[in-house]
Amino acid sequence: MVCAMILQTNNQLTLQEFLNLPLGEGDITYELVDGHAIPKMSPKFFHAKLTHAFLNQIEPWSEGRGVVCPEWAVVLIQRGRDWVPTPDLLYIAYERLPANWNEDEACPVPPDLVIEIISPGQTFGQMAAKAKDYLDAKVLRVWVVDSKARSITVFYPDAAPQTYMRDEVLTDSLFEGLEFTVEQVFQKAKIPLNS
Repeated sequence: MVCAMILQTNNQLTLQEFLNLPLGEGDITYELVDGHAIPKMSPKFFHAKLTHAFLNQIEPWSEGRGVVCPEWAVVLIQRGRDWVPTPDLLYIAYERLPANWNEDEACPVPPDLVIEIISPGQTFGQMAAKAKDYLDAKVLRVWVVDSKARSITVFYPDAAPQTYMRDEVLTDSLFEGLEFTVEQVFQKAKIPLNS
């Protein structure tokens, strides 16, 4: 209840105030955007299954290279202000965050990869704008996953976005050795066609 009252005020929060909030009431995840704690869209079944499928696809590859985590908040800068988004999934190489880092905190450095899955009520355009914000904050790659179109759009800091569909193999020199087709992920998640 205290958290809800704090979030209903018009006062802008500092990064430290946001990180110190007793968030988590009712399983709601919040993101710090423009000084305000904004509730993140509540994931639905297909969203959760896709997150799990991506985790299962990336985690074995990440062994000895870095860490992959679902729903881990990350401290970034968005248009000159503190920003704390909570990506659906992120991967961060040990070169950016050492393997021996072991704190119960938000991710302190920009990840190599952020995966955002479009939820009902969100648009591709909104997620593309968020992808640009991630790239501007020094995230190296952003994957926007559209379960309706059964596609993954990869956003790069130095090239136009590229959309992968069906049996197209997603590869990236940044993630050497990681490759799969879009359909493999959707089949692993058991997402029906025309969902």
